[in-house]
Amino acid sequence: MAGARIERLVTSGTFSLDGGTWDVDNNVWIVGDDTDVVVIDAAHDAEAIAEAVGGRTLRAIVCTHAHNDHIDAAPELAARTGAPILLHPDDLPLWKQTHPERMPDGDLADGHILAVAGVDLTVLHTPGHAPGAVCLYAPDLAALFSGDTLFAGGPGATGRSYSDFPTIVDSIRSRLLTLPGGTVVHTGHGDTTTVGAEAPHLQEWIDRGF
Repeated sequence: MAGARIERLVTSGTFSLDGGTWDVDNNVWIVGDDTDVVVIDAAHDAEAIAEAVGGRTLRAIVCTHAHNDHIDAAPELAARTGAPILLHPDDLPLWKQTHPERMPDGDLADGHILAVAGVDLTVLHTPGHAPGAVCLYAPDLAALFSGDTLFAGGPGATGRSYSDFPTIVDSIRSRLLTLPGGTVVHTGHGDTTTVGAEAPHLQEWIDRGF
């Protein structure tokens, strides 16, 4: 894993679903070294993401889920770089709302391993925020890329179409809280946290009925 590192780029745009639109800032995660990288969630600004990648080879554009704010720049970034777009197929209905003329290039599946710069990113299917939501676990980096499944302070939102609160709680409890407590959670929006810090928050959200 020599040289492998995690870089964050924050991009700004809008999230739209169920007839509403909201301004959002998204975390775009770049994982790799000076030669090869993957991008996790190509949000809003393909040019800025391409500049952050620079002269490195972009091996894949990984979508944690298909809400428009996480995928709106993916086709343009793919066209610029030749990198494939990867998405869990359960999120294709959401993808088609944003990109009806451009399908992803490959499927993500639970247990699938993406290798880059000597580290493995294991796909964890964590439905709830969206049917095809996934997280990526990189044990060699003590890192989890959680998309909108888990944030600092609790689970991702489940109040809109294609989402379900009991499902996201089960996903977090069974797939994420079983990881080492020191694992750093790199979220789709906002600040990082750790698995250990979020364990007590899960019960709080259950008790509050959200």
